[in-house]
Amino acid sequence: MPQLLRTQWIPVGLIVLAVVVDLVTPHGVTSAPLLMTAPVAAAPLFGVRGIIGVGLTAMVVHAFLARIDGTFGWRAGVASQITLAAVTGLAVLIHRTLRRQDARARRAQHVAAVAQQAVLPEPPSRLGDLRIDARYVPAEREALIGGDLYVVQSTPHGIRMMVGDVRGKGLGAVSAVSADLGAFRYAADESEDLPQLVARLERALLREGGRRGGQQQEEGFTTALIAEFSPDLETVRLVNRGHPPPVLLDVQGRATLLDASEEAPPLGMSDLGAWSSPVDSFPFPAGSTLLCFTDGVTESRDVTGRFYDPVARLPLVLGRRARSGVRLTPGQILDTLIQDVRRHVGGRPQDDQAMLALHRVPADDPGRDGEP
Repeated sequence: MPQLLRTQWIPVGLIVLAVVVDLVTPHGVTSAPLLMTAPVAAAPLFGVRGIIGVGLTAMVVHAFLARIDGTFGWRAGVASQITLAAVTGLAVLIHRTLRRQDARARRAQHVAAVAQQAVLPEPPSRLGDLRIDARYVPAEREALIGGDLYVVQSTPHGIRMMVGDVRGKGLGAVSAVSADLGAFRYAADESEDLPQLVARLERALLREGGRRGGQQQEEGFTTALIAEFSPDLETVRLVNRGHPPPVLLDVQGRATLLDASEEAPPLGMSDLGAWSSPVDSFPFPAGSTLLCFTDGVTESRDVTGRFYDPVARLPLVLGRRARSGVRLTPGQILDTLIQDVRRHVGGRPQDDQAMLALHRVPADDPGRDGEP
């Protein structure tokens, strides 16, 4: 809002500048061309009345200056007045065109938001003593969803989740995300353990690629991090299929990378060979937060080409608040991560970023037995 208020002074500044130019230059020099830019500059900033007001003000100022210089005549004065009126009318047309385009963009964004909720719904905010939050940061402002995904689900075998990144961009990637999520929701409920879940996901993705054919069949794959929490939440079991490893944040804000004991390729590549899906178990103490993300976070580069390192950065940006006794919610942790990545790259993200934070509520948390 302050930035908008500052830009609204631009037309006024142009008129003032035109007055200064006219007063410091010889009488034969006119500032009418500079005055004509004022209503054009007002087109994206004001409504129709404001644009007409700026245009009329420019015409009055021009007539006053021309009278002072003694140049107000048919050739210089009246012709410039007619031109100012025409430019003001053109500015009104520009304004209305911009309004129509803005309305279309808003409708498209609304449709995209509805599609995002349908394809990639928000995970539950709480499952037992597990608080959950997610963020999706698109690389392009207009695209609210791409090829990154996350899902958390309570199953007969415990709480399970997946964070993934499908190959490709655009509508094809969105379609692949929808297929991945549907396959996970079914496999998570029906599979007794993580290797069985991964095997079912693998088969589902191969069938989906076969139906699509072409490049999607030959090169379609999904990097995925799949997790399962023990019933008491003391342990988290992970299967990593070519995905950035998650980070475990303890109550002091220290970060530990939960790297896989054995590398495994992304899902959807079993046609090229057979690989095992090793399951790694890690302690998940009360008060800890499991932070999962796609490579849009870890492959973000600064101006020197250095990648973003969450293990090094997160203790710096979160540790001070943790040591002071402030308990950050999963959403606040994710928002802090987003801001820190943005500082690292110096602007907009370079790739889509999907993030998921799962926080185990400690026994002394005042909201443990109620809503978060």
